[in-house]
Amino acid sequence: MEPDCANGFGMCGDPSGPETLTVELLGWLEQTRIAIQIREHVWGLPILVATHMIGLTGSVGTLIWFDLRLLGLGLPRCSVSRLYRLLMPWMLPSFGVMMISGGLMFVAYATLAYENIFFRVKMAALLVAGVNALIYHLATKRGIGAWDTARLPPVAAQMAGLVSLTAWIVIILTGRMMAYTMYGIDS
Repeated sequence: MEPDCANGFGMCGDPSGPETLTVELLGWLEQTRIAIQIREHVWGLPILVATHMIGLTGSVGTLIWFDLRLLGLGLPRCSVSRLYRLLMPWMLPSFGVMMISGGLMFVAYATLAYENIFFRVKMAALLVAGVNALIYHLATKRGIGAWDTARLPPVAAQMAGLVSLTAWIVIILTGRMMAYTMYGIDS
């Protein structure tokens, strides 16, 4: 007997496997009070999207300046450490706003997001951005005393800037594509 693949999620396989558990968890998330409020209130999603964009602007908008400095393409008279100290008060709270609002949007539309290829690419790019930041802070930045004021930082710092810029471009583009493909707009 052939397995029934018409489960609404386009998935076949062991009905008690990890895929079923994931789908059940996502369905549960969508039934939480906050998820229902976001979906059903006329201003729920628009307010979250606007908040997410403000957080994105504050976080990635400031991060770009730092990445460009690491690449030697901007603010050559400002040391890397000074620029970091100047941007952090804006960058970290904005990242918090962006992550919380993004998480709430996910909770409200978890199964749609999970099925969307752009969501999966976005999550992979977020992982790359996070690992890149971790490597920069734990390894690359350790030798900052030797290159803090250099117009062109060492290759490891430049690579951190390049990977960060690339990852965030992918994150932003896939986030926009999610908006165009998750809700049936393209059909």
